[in-house]
Amino acid sequence: MKGKNLKVIVSGGGTGGHIFPAISIANAIKELYPDTEILFVGAEGRMEMQRVPDAGYKIIGLPIQGFNRKNPFKNIAVLFKIWKSQRMAKKIITDFQPDVAVGVGGYASGPLLNQAAKMGVPTLIQEQNSYAGVTNKLLAKKAKRICVAYEGMERFFPKEKILMTGNPVRQSLTQVQLTKEEAKKALGLQPGKKTILVIGGSLGARTVNESILQHLQDIRNASDVQILWQHGKFYAEEIKAALDKADKLDNLTATAFIKDMDKAYAAADLVISRAGASSISEICLLEKPSILVPSPNVAEDHQTKNAMALSDKGAAILVRDADAREKLVEVALTTVKDEAKLQSIAANAGKMAFRDSAKVIAQEVWKIANE
Repeated sequence: MKGKNLKVIVSGGGTGGHIFPAISIANAIKELYPDTEILFVGAEGRMEMQRVPDAGYKIIGLPIQGFNRKNPFKNIAVLFKIWKSQRMAKKIITDFQPDVAVGVGGYASGPLLNQAAKMGVPTLIQEQNSYAGVTNKLLAKKAKRICVAYEGMERFFPKEKILMTGNPVRQSLTQVQLTKEEAKKALGLQPGKKTILVIGGSLGARTVNESILQHLQDIRNASDVQILWQHGKFYAEEIKAALDKADKLDNLTATAFIKDMDKAYAAADLVISRAGASSISEICLLEKPSILVPSPNVAEDHQTKNAMALSDKGAAILVRDADAREKLVEVALTTVKDEAKLQSIAANAGKMAFRDSAKVIAQEVWKIANE
């Protein structure tokens, strides 16, 4: 490795929660070691195939898919795709000759890191959740280093390989220069009004969206509060139809996607979010009071475990998915007016934040390459 430029493969993806940290790690590597060559490997047809080139990096897609738990017969095709992805991964590694392979979770990282370890390329995995994913548990046996964001991860991984780094977040979020009131104006919201930001993850969240739709009258009555609601493009038509039918709400702004998330966070007095690892890391780093509604549709119910890691320390309010339609809006409208509670939750969230995760992981990548 010494005397030549560092070459790194970054693999994983499937959701924004995997892609944003992967890009943050790549950016941090380039910042510290500008001559590094970086190649991404993702899953064909998934979000990373667009987001990674947008961030200025080359990506190769594998035909990998997750197993179908509802219809086992469909897994014959999945097994063929895994076999094909393993062969492609071997060729990618042979052609690119990386010094290190980094996996950020999601099934795209499985074939690539598995082959890398077999071919003697040192691997680093980044586990974002408080409950380790299946792919990462399998890859951990051969990994050199495992970067984690929660305590107690030796339940899943060999203790001597674990490094506590936190989850990298989108750099743009921490660089906003606007005050809360300036951010509200920039987003077309009313300055001076208490503001609730509702985000359901990169694809939206049905329960969170239905919770809002079922309480439009309560929102209308809370005229001293305004809501900025990202509902996801998947639900856009349904929500537009529902809002067109309802009387106009001056204090609710609905949008499929928020491009300026930095401004949205800056404007928010309270955030309602799913409990994905990336969202939680952002909320803690930005010291935002939040209500977390864990998605029940994830492996090993890991979002509930993520949320409880915060709510147990007074760093967030937990509303379970099953209770959200009834309780979420009421809890939010009450909490956003309780200044002492908002400050207490924000301070506790800040204590759980990691400040330089991407940089620490980038330095670790360099260390592994030179070992």
